[in-house]
Amino acid sequence: MSQQEGQSQSQERRRFTRIAFDAEAELRHGDQRWMVEIKDISLKGVLLSHPAGFEAQAGAELMVECWLDSDVQLVLPVVLKRVDAEYLGCACGAIDLDSITHLRRLVELNLGDDSLLERELDHLIAAQ
Repeated sequence: MSQQEGQSQSQERRRFTRIAFDAEAELRHGDQRWMVEIKDISLKGVLLSHPAGFEAQAGAELMVECWLDSDVQLVLPVVLKRVDAEYLGCACGAIDLDSITHLRRLVELNLGDDSLLERELDHLIAAQ
């Protein structure tokens, strides 16, 4: 990776606030399923615990499902970006309207500043 690409990725990461988030979720890869912990989440991605027996390479398309409440579910199609012994770093793909609405609300509640949320939404739209 060139220095310019590294700086670009670093700037991209700073545009989206990562929210510490300790929740159980289901990770799916094809027909396989694992229970994982969501460690943090943003409008652009999610950091998951690395489940035993999980073997996929960066670039794999996965699905993360998490119940926020008895009737509120996040369904996040993600692409695996980073794998290490403890964590899986994933970038969000095309999220359905209900899930992006719930994710937006989650970020909004944790940021506590509407202007920060609007800035992040602008960056998300610009990145598309």
